[in-house]
Amino acid sequence: FIQMLRSAKKRDVLELLRRAPEETRPFIVEAAVAAQSVASLAALSEFLDFSKEEPKSLLEKFLHAAAFSPRPSGELLHLVLDKLDGKQLAPEIWETGIVAVGSLVGKLCQQKLCGLQEVERGVETILRGLRGAEEEPEVVIYLLALGNAVLPGTIPTLLEHAEEGPAAAATTAISALRRFPARHISSKVKRAMRRIFHEKRKSYEKTCRLAAAEILLENHPSPMDVINILLATKEMETEMATFLLLKVQNSL
Repeated sequence: FIQMLRSAKKRDVLELLRRAPEETRPFIVEAAVAAQSVASLAALSEFLDFSKEEPKSLLEKFLHAAAFSPRPSGELLHLVLDKLDGKQLAPEIWETGIVAVGSLVGKLCQQKLCGLQEVERGVETILRGLRGAEEEPEVVIYLLALGNAVLPGTIPTLLEHAEEGPAAAATTAISALRRFPARHISSKVKRAMRRIFHEKRKSYEKTCRLAAAEILLENHPSPMDVINILLATKEMETEMATFLLLKVQNSL
């Protein structure tokens, strides 16, 4: 079916989407995203109207299919960005869309396509949104998108939210940092994780401290880091201490 869509003209794909029974439309939308031909993406662009109150499930299906596409194209990211740009969207559609943008940016960069105009626009969309976000749930969504993108250039932003942000934002930022390969976990990142784990500047939630300890233990830990984490377990509740002791054993 995907092969058929790849050779179909825009008007044929559009006709298929319009005439299909409601229960089969999500399948066709998914297949059209997978086809990623100029015609199938143009048909999707015309068919999906994000400004209307049409079935949210269909719009979410499109965004999920885009986010999970194994080898997305710049055109697919362009389509997602255009559908999100400047529209009043239902909260769940906006959230899924922003996280999908991060996923597409990350996969395009893995394909050595970081220089694409669409990728730069996607990164700027996320960073601009993060700078302007005032509510914690909104900040968390943008941080999730950065976690999906896994761009080394965003590590300073993630560190800032990890150390200074409220609980949910800090946890999300540290989780995003865990997705980076060891070569990007620099001494600066490790110093920040030590401050969080040992609560040098302020108190952190248990999940933040554990995630910070995991980054230290999973990325060429120094003997002193291991010793200090083991010493810290003496003052922790049993469950947290046991978790960290198992982590230390695994890293050894």
